[in-house]
Amino acid sequence: MRWWDIPAVTVLEHRTFSEDAWSVGMFWSELAETATRYYLVVEEHGPDAVHPDREGPRIIGYAGLLAGLGEAEVQTIAVDPARQGAGLGTTLLTELLTEAARRGCDDVVLEVREDNLRAQELYRRFGFAQVGLRRGYYQPANVDALVMRASGIIERFGPDRDGDTHA
Repeated sequence: MRWWDIPAVTVLEHRTFSEDAWSVGMFWSELAETATRYYLVVEEHGPDAVHPDREGPRIIGYAGLLAGLGEAEVQTIAVDPARQGAGLGTTLLTELLTEAARRGCDDVVLEVREDNLRAQELYRRFGFAQVGLRRGYYQPANVDALVMRASGIIERFGPDRDGDTHA
């Protein structure tokens, strides 16, 4: 993800997480932290669904990671609601975990909305397990967050892995 992606990412952010969407400023802040952050986007080429007269790349997914001192945190993963179920979330999470391993982080944590069962299932497939609960974490809806953790990331996603991309 680069600064010029922020407008499109923000549109997708609001479409995906309307109640607790990040602001433009939050994305700028994240991208400014180059030593500890890793953000990527998925682009699709073709006619734009919002503006059918325009063609070209459009962002249909993005993800971000904070990594440092042996532990990483998945900051965000979003896939255009019209594209969910096509494996993009799996691809994005695989990339984040591979980057965590590259940076020497063997443990990865994340928060996920308690009512987001699809995301929880994705994380469980990758070996994440609930380790905590943050009451009212997502505002303004006052939805709880499950805190999840996966360990053994370097062995499973590092350069010497056996080719299996997830647990």
